[in-house]
Amino acid sequence: MQGLHIHGIHHAYGENAVLDNVSLTVPAGELVCLLGPSGCGKTTLLRIAAGLEKLQAGRIAIDETVVAEPGSELPPEARQIGFMFQDYALFPHLTICENVSFGLFCLSKRAAYDRAMEMLSQVRLTRQADDFPHTLSGGQQQRVALARALAPAPRLLLLDEPFSGLDSGMRARIREETLTMLKQTNVATLMVTHDPREAMYMSDRIKVLGANGQILQSARPVDIYYKPVDEYVARLFGPVNLIRGPVHHGGLESSFGVFKTDDISDGVNMRVLIRLEGVVLHNGNAHQGDTPVDVLSAHLLGDSSIVHIRVREGPNRGAEFRARVPGSFDPAESGQVWARVDRRCAFQYYEKAGDR
Repeated sequence: MQGLHIHGIHHAYGENAVLDNVSLTVPAGELVCLLGPSGCGKTTLLRIAAGLEKLQAGRIAIDETVVAEPGSELPPEARQIGFMFQDYALFPHLTICENVSFGLFCLSKRAAYDRAMEMLSQVRLTRQADDFPHTLSGGQQQRVALARALAPAPRLLLLDEPFSGLDSGMRARIREETLTMLKQTNVATLMVTHDPREAMYMSDRIKVLGANGQILQSARPVDIYYKPVDEYVARLFGPVNLIRGPVHHGGLESSFGVFKTDDISDGVNMRVLIRLEGVVLHNGNAHQGDTPVDVLSAHLLGDSSIVHIRVREGPNRGAEFRARVPGSFDPAESGQVWARVDRRCAFQYYEKAGDR
């Protein structure tokens, strides 16, 4: 299969193991996001794939070529990869055109210039070809870095937090432009990010890397979001509400109804994590599964509001939850508010001995 193939990577800095038996595949034409918190080994894996970090154990192949295994490693320049660094790493003493053509060693000077201008045309920066990097905005520098990475027509593109230096408005536009360009090139792309929204937006598949240096879940964004394999993965995607208690008669009783389970013994503690959008609020007549709540506060975020509520009845009486609702929410105009849980956004886990 064309693309990147990583098999059984182990890596440690002294006594500190950062990657533990990591394997993944990035097919040609796909963008795979490696998602996880800072310090979990994401960039280390990227640098090993690029040849910028010495391989300690495992094997790396690009297309059908093994580029790294113990005792045999191709240098970075022989791997046919493009690497886009977090800080873009543009050469300040070179023009934009010279930056883009820098890696085109095998072409004549004229052919390298033509290829660089072709790439600058794709990122709409031909008029800046003779400018220097310091004269460009952050978004323009990001596009130059992408053009430089793609100019040699690499077999593999590696992106290390490529949008972290941009403001929120610019980030959204540049992400869209980058994704469009990558889909046109059909290059295998592995991108590192700690931003779950960015991973959801950009990727065909997400690989969640845990603090233990292992891949905890690999799936499409929709499956990672709605079917997280454990509490760690669920919490990566933002704040959650928590209901905790012992299983009784095949379920956990709550003010929002019973969370049923078929295979857990009575007395085992269940933890139910509910995404903020999974707490659905409405006024008017109550329906089955609704519970009355008091609204403590509401904060408008623009396209949605975070509403702080307190449950009035049932097993969770007095417990406080947060809900994310579309648009604005005015407590003064809402009257009696009812809450229910969208079970698609509720995830059940069971406590083992020693869990808190």
